[in-house]
Amino acid sequence: MNIEFPHLYGSDLVSAGLVVTALSQVPDRVDIMCCGFNENSGNVYIALENGITIASCFGQSVKYIVSDPDTDKEKFYKSYEHAWCNTSSGRKEMESLWHTKY
Repeated sequence: MNIEFPHLYGSDLVSAGLVVTALSQVPDRVDIMCCGFNENSGNVYIALENGITIASCFGQSVKYIVSDPDTDKEKFYKSYEHAWCNTSSGRKEMESLWHTKY
């Protein structure tokens, strides 16, 4: 999927750059579900198929967002790794590693 944002200006352009840079640092290949700009939150975002959204607003550092499908609440993380460990896939893999190791 191509990454295409709507017309952005000022600090939103900085946010787009930060989000794309953060995506380039994701350790595994992950498909992009969608990307865009949320007018309510001011976030420029890239939503990934694994349940993590990479977002930034007003040129600030990126945050990694995981939505809980049961409660629809969003949790915010400072790193991709912490966010991934809190997705359902990440929790299952961590649990599997735990059982294998111990």
